Amino acid sequence: MSGTAATDGRVLKHARLRALLLEQVGSTWQAHAAIPSERELMAAHGVSRATVREAIGRLVEEQVLYRVHGRGTFVAGPRVQSTLHLASFTQDMRRRGLQPSTILRSARLERSTAEVRTALALDSGAPAWRVERLRLAGGVPMALEVAWYSPAVLPDLGDQDLTGSLYALLGEAYGVRIERAEQTAWAEAADVALAEPLGVDAGAPLLVFRRTSATGDGRAVEHVTSWYRGDRYQVHMSLTDRLHPTRTPVSGSSAR
Repeated sequence: MSGTAATDGRVLKHARLRALLLEQVGSTWQAHAAIPSERELMAAHGVSRATVREAIGRLVEEQVLYRVHGRGTFVAGPRVQSTLHLASFTQDMRRRGLQPSTILRSARLERSTAEVRTALALDSGAPAWRVERLRLAGGVPMALEVAWYSPAVLPDLGDQDLTGSLYALLGEAYGVRIERAEQTAWAEAADVALAEPLGVDAGAPLLVFRRTSATGDGRAVEHVTSWYRGDRYQVHMSLTDRLHPTRTPVSGSSAR
């Protein structure tokens, strides 16, 4: 492409360059492919670095592109849509035709917080397993999760292979089946500690879930917080008016 279209002032230049770059998304540049560097785009389109940065910045804001610190700018893929249900990350991704994988960042016994002790019904000062894992779908980071487990229920959890489905492991190794959960969700901006492993810029939107999971008889097993990339994940909900159950259900979706 030539840069002759971006010639009528800075505002028009970055707007036209944005349109030219957008044409390449999904055709020349596939999902999660790196786009050319700023210098290469300057030379290809005959524009200034400020124009390139402004055009790219607009596409990042629109979540068409995303930046990875120290690596460059990449094409955002379609968001994975999840219907709220009780399932492991591994099950959730496979159901959507994506290959799940896990990077275990840490697994150790730590002094539990008051929140964790309340959730897992632990004694004051009791330690718990703290497991931090980076979850990937199709080789691209999707979520970072920090989970706590009671050593009374899972005494040797730190010796297990924690790179697969933990729900499957709980059933196979300990005879523990997760059957119910209480979950809260909210939006949050990524700080530096979250942005680095997730491959996003600080300040990028995240969808956060905090869940306490239990067995069928109500024994709490897991207290986990998961930070999902807002550019890769969205949630679908079907809503019904409980006061009038015969009315037609209302469907909606939420994404940040």
